[in-house]
Amino acid sequence: MNEYLKHDEWCIIEEGFTPENHRSSESIFSLGNGNMGQRAMFEEQYSGETLQGTYIAGVYYPDKTRVGWWKNGYPEYFAKVLNAPNWIGIDVKINGEMLDLAKCEVSEFVRTLNMKEGVLERSFVATMSNGNKVKIEAKRFLSIVTSEVGVIRYSVTALNFDGKISFNSYIDADVKNEDSNYDEKFWDILNTKSMTGEAYITARTKKLDFHVCMNMRYKVLKNGQDVAATANIIEKEKYVANTVEFDVEQDDELSFYKYVSVLSSLNHSKTEISGNAAKVSATAFEKGYGALLEEHVAAWAEKWSISDIVIEGDVAAQQAIRFNIFQLNQTYTGEDERLNIGPKGFTGEKYGGSTYWDTEAYCVPFYLSTSRPEVTRNLLIYRHKQLQKAIENAEKLGFTNGAALYPMVTMNGEECHNEWEITFEEIHRNGAIAFAIYNYIRHTDDQAYLAEYGLDVLVGISRFWSQRITFSEAKKKYVMLGVTGPNEYENNVNNNWYTNTIACWCMSYTQEAFKYVKESNPARYEEIIKALNFDFETETTRWNDIIENMHFPVDEETGVFMQQDGFMDKEQLMASDLDPQFRPINQFWSWDRILRSCFIKQADVLQGIYLFEENYDLETIKKNYNFYEPRTLHESSLSPCIHSILASKIGDIDSAYEMYLRTSRLDLDDYNREAHEGLHITSMAGTWMSIVEGFGGMRVVNGQLSLKPLIPEKWQSYSFKVLFRGNLLNIYVSAEEVGVINEEGEDISIFIKDDEYKIEKSSSLVIEN
Repeated sequence: MNEYLKHDEWCIIEEGFTPENHRSSESIFSLGNGNMGQRAMFEEQYSGETLQGTYIAGVYYPDKTRVGWWKNGYPEYFAKVLNAPNWIGIDVKINGEMLDLAKCEVSEFVRTLNMKEGVLERSFVATMSNGNKVKIEAKRFLSIVTSEVGVIRYSVTALNFDGKISFNSYIDADVKNEDSNYDEKFWDILNTKSMTGEAYITARTKKLDFHVCMNMRYKVLKNGQDVAATANIIEKEKYVANTVEFDVEQDDELSFYKYVSVLSSLNHSKTEISGNAAKVSATAFEKGYGALLEEHVAAWAEKWSISDIVIEGDVAAQQAIRFNIFQLNQTYTGEDERLNIGPKGFTGEKYGGSTYWDTEAYCVPFYLSTSRPEVTRNLLIYRHKQLQKAIENAEKLGFTNGAALYPMVTMNGEECHNEWEITFEEIHRNGAIAFAIYNYIRHTDDQAYLAEYGLDVLVGISRFWSQRITFSEAKKKYVMLGVTGPNEYENNVNNNWYTNTIACWCMSYTQEAFKYVKESNPARYEEIIKALNFDFETETTRWNDIIENMHFPVDEETGVFMQQDGFMDKEQLMASDLDPQFRPINQFWSWDRILRSCFIKQADVLQGIYLFEENYDLETIKKNYNFYEPRTLHESSLSPCIHSILASKIGDIDSAYEMYLRTSRLDLDDYNREAHEGLHITSMAGTWMSIVEGFGGMRVVNGQLSLKPLIPEKWQSYSFKVLFRGNLLNIYVSAEEVGVINEEGEDISIFIKDDEYKIEKSSSLVIEN
């Protein structure tokens, strides 16, 4: 852990500049608006360690796969969201000396991420080698109203000298990805232009031909008044800039305002992109900093009005949940069904910015409850559009007849993950996509989705399971061989309990979906049967035989569900037996040693119990939780939230709270020593789940909302809002009472601790807790 950030309810605050923390801070203080994002690198030159990162949603590069030993079925490439041209750059010279925090004396440094307003601020005093002292105040935001615009206000005050201060404002396209497999640069430059007060660069990717144009404009104020200066125009192959210089006296303040448009060919024709970029930046310039900021802050207030969670009595917990919600809201808005959510969002390059099963398993519950249904629907449609690619992925591995294997990692539906134990074996991801369809429908009651989009996907997934499962003559049961479950510290195992469980559930739910579509839309049913060449009797007979005769490993002595065959053959150590200095073990142990250990990276059996808890009594849940949690290292960001929810379920509120803090402050306190690589965006949705589904006990049961709230001892109260079938409910929990306000929608009936209550529209309910 590295706890260097100040606790505050609405802000992330770093006081004092410590270069060793800078790369982590670049991740933690990142900004985004769904359309683009950016690490919190400095505007001015910095020669210390940094990961300059600007990323544009949907713009990626198929970097050639790099492996030591090629295996049949490997994807040809690993997709990467590209580090795009750097548009924030403002070099500052003080009497001819470059401002560089790695080379000058820095004091009074404060970096603040204002989550309420979506603004990054920074201030410090720099003493140059010649003794000149300046105060810097920088503020920037990525507009969530005009999502192709970024704005910077950068002010320099001369504290102890008269002389000259210059600004060199630039766009630099000579950038590369830190994670490039072959150290290749991914951009070609189409055109550059620099003129007084304006400059732009248009670049295209060397593969796939994405075009991006960035256009900048600026103005300068001296002591609050407009001031003009003759610009030195710089135009190079990959770099455009304007340099302006001003005479200052002691205590003069120069404020540099930079407006940049960032456009891509996803949303603009390639022939018009440069002209459109000029129009967008010109409009932003004319509107001005104050108006742009005001509308941006108002839009964030609207987002917070629905998605905020308020915790009284625990500042660390309050800050953490808001940080997680903030990052989710600025990573994905749901407005473009071509986009999805990468595990690092816009905060770093690890995992390539691609889509994983994290979206369906963790992010869908958050967006279901905090956004209009179309947002989650677009996440599902994203997968439906890639169904044919999923079928092709399965065909590459030898599957037939429309069997679909969704990729572990993807941009366009093709698999682009190149670790064999994941690519070929972590096939439980298929189940997460099917469960997301079910989860969406049970929350929204949008049953029509099955006929329109859902059933095709479910059939492809069930056909895959049917072919992937084999019959064991020795066991007289169906088995699933050679898989990797959610616990990635186990590879190539037989009969992973979770994978077997979700496979059977998928085949069962697909049959329920068939029944519903046949009854509600017979014409569409016949159309699907014909299009898929589906032999209903033959295929479902096999599915049902598998469901009825599947092998599920169980420890006969304890009744605990075994993670996989042979799990008890391992030496049964506990996580507490490990020396903390050698954690996380993936940074210290050989992979061979990890695989032979009983240690669990993240919830595996417990992942299945979380999804299907209605199938198990409380004693079964307790028994499995008490067996697996002590063996779990939580070295995946996806782990603590599931354990927190189940701990709440079994009434272990202290453990639930401990796990909540671990998941919510995972990046803020850098539990796994990897914040410098980027944030864990998708697992942040699990933090929300820890409160709403864990402490709040929220479930959808038989089409109705159900709450079984608990409250950690340290909290005075907490509240959250839930969008559910046209209603917006505000739920408040304290040790003494539970309150529900029906803020929007018609009358609704909900269950609170198994008792049913009717809450009329625009009314509230308060009961004893």
